Amino acid sequence: MNDPEQLSAGGCLCGAVRYQVKGKLRDVINCHCSMCQRQHGGFGPHSKAPKANITITRDEGLTWFQTSKIARRGFCRECGSGLFWEPVEQGATGIVAGTLDNPTGLKTIGHIFVAEKQDFYDITDDLPQFDESSDGQLTGDYK
Repeated sequence: MNDPEQLSAGGCLCGAVRYQVKGKLRDVINCHCSMCQRQHGGFGPHSKAPKANITITRDEGLTWFQTSKIARRGFCRECGSGLFWEPVEQGATGIVAGTLDNPTGLKTIGHIFVAEKQDFYDITDDLPQFDESSDGQLTGDYK
């Protein structure tokens, strides 16, 4: 089921950043934290993969912003597209799911930081919800 030869690709809006991911991606977790709200205009739909499996194939625009003591976010300095969320002490990087090329084969598996969710939308599915982090409780999550 976990095909090490699987190859996924993605990139930013303008094409200045492209990346490839070797191996299986984690299914999508919707993050409703205040930082994702600022970056994405709502919640952040993130997949994830081991850092060692991600290769930047075009890097004319990738830059990083340290958003907290525990993580930084990667984005394109040319078009502003948010691409990555990278925890400092984890061996995995969050990938903004909307930057992946279709078909992704991914599905949404849960919601995190729902205690910080904006009031202008409702979560209407029956997926697991966590007030804060899921702490690896969702299937396929990396710690």
